[in-house]
Amino acid sequence: MSKIAVWIEHEAGAPKRSALEALGAACAVSKDVLAIVTGAGAGDVAGKLGAHGASAAVAIEGGPKSPDALARDVAAACRDAGAKAFLAASTSSGRDLAPRVAAHLDSNLFSDCTALEAAGDGLRVTRPWLAGKVIAKLDTKGPVLCATLRRNTFEPATGGATAQVTNRPASADFKAMLVDVAAKAGGKLDVSEAPIVVSGGRGMKGPEHFHLLEELAAAFGNAAVGASRAVVDSGWRPHGEQVGQTGKTVSPQLYIAVGISGAIQHLAGMKTAKVIVAINKDKDAPIFKLADYGIVGDAFEVLPALTQAVRELRAQG
Repeated sequence: MSKIAVWIEHEAGAPKRSALEALGAACAVSKDVLAIVTGAGAGDVAGKLGAHGASAAVAIEGGPKSPDALARDVAAACRDAGAKAFLAASTSSGRDLAPRVAAHLDSNLFSDCTALEAAGDGLRVTRPWLAGKVIAKLDTKGPVLCATLRRNTFEPATGGATAQVTNRPASADFKAMLVDVAAKAGGKLDVSEAPIVVSGGRGMKGPEHFHLLEELAAAFGNAAVGASRAVVDSGWRPHGEQVGQTGKTVSPQLYIAVGISGAIQHLAGMKTAKVIVAINKDKDAPIFKLADYGIVGDAFEVLPALTQAVRELRAQG
């Protein structure tokens, strides 16, 4: 397999898990993986990536916080290294950067991919189409295959060595510049990153009952609360918690759907979860066809009992 370049998003001096997942996906199909790190502290982060499977790293530090300059610099690093594929995690930043890089490389972009495989000297990706009704395997005739990878789908690589780090100057020429970022208050886990997601639908009957889901999420300790589109449209929960075709796509280790019937738009956003548990008083709800485990019962009785059980299990260590 030819060289694969992976953009590494980082925060507080450490690569994000989603970036390490993308790096791990690349390492699973190629031994020639180039990590590209950008922004303040890029050099320090780049030096740590050999332990995560990167065979080489490029640090692009300095310059303006400009999306067009960043894309041009990343594309130039890919081109100079002779990379035949470019990957980024499907985060908000990755989804912003990847199509820009693909345009610079005269390639198309495959978004939100769930699998990678070697195909001769190239790379083939798998991604859902038509709200998950079709699973497509795709490759490209373009010079570089460009793709974003769904979070919580790939395993980070481990057991690597030291990667040789090359420093490149950042471009000083730009069209637009990022001036400020308004950080989200509260520090809650994002549904697209959480390993456990507890989602509620119209079966919760009102926003005043969502505290039951919040208590279950808190009992797990590493869970986020999600919601169906109907709940968000009714104003019960913020749009940032919406899971589904018009919301966020999630792929957690555990997804608990409470009072959600299972419309195809919702299933498109969570069907790749590793384990799905459905709680619904309607035994014929479509969600049960997808669920690994189902509980037919009143959510207002099941949730407190489930929360208590989780607390007791965690207390036992």
